[in-house]
Amino acid sequence: MKGILLIVTLCVAAATTGLASDSGGPRQITVDGEGRIDAAPDMATITLGVTSQAREAGDAMRETSGSVAAILKRLTSLGIAANDIQTRTVTLNPIWSDRSMSSGGGRKITGFAASNTVLVRVRDLNALGTVLDAVVSDGANTFNGLQFSLQDPEPLVIQARQAAVRDAMEKAAQIAEAAGISTGRILSISAHSRGGPVVMEMATARHSSPVPIAPGEVTVTESVTLVVEIAAD
Repeated sequence: MKGILLIVTLCVAAATTGLASDSGGPRQITVDGEGRIDAAPDMATITLGVTSQAREAGDAMRETSGSVAAILKRLTSLGIAANDIQTRTVTLNPIWSDRSMSSGGGRKITGFAASNTVLVRVRDLNALGTVLDAVVSDGANTFNGLQFSLQDPEPLVIQARQAAVRDAMEKAAQIAEAAGISTGRILSISAHSRGGPVVMEMATARHSSPVPIAPGEVTVTESVTLVVEIAAD
């Protein structure tokens, strides 16, 4: 695979034909391997919200709360489960006038801005465009991201980890062959998870939805560090 960092520890004492370990321990080769599995996502997470402004703090908060209540009701009617909806932040901040101290007066509070953001998991991607269109109609005016993912990534994680081991073993064999040596037993294998799936590329948008959506693919990546012994001559 491209972009794989190879860390080769051959512990050379003399020439390449005279490999040895200075410490008396086993001579070894250390390589990193990576496995990548691509798949179509089956879930989307969106963070949406409502921000309202009014002269009085209570009015700003009531307007925001009313829109959010309508959005939550709409999400429920669209089949979004209660455990897939979570309030993330609720804020209320003053709006200050632009007048500076040098113009003869201090800044004054001219109103208030209230915001409420909600995280929503959509498990039916065919309904995602409809969900987005609906919440905008109900008053959502801020969106802070759309992330595609997998509801159950573990099977792909296992496949990616297996591919990473195969990749590392192939690299070790290639290095040994190039150096004219033979590999022995595996001394250690360390796994390094890269985290959850991430968006890899975008596919063609689904124009049948009110809001066109391009879910593309997500990539599950796992890496390992393999240490193999150099066989005795």
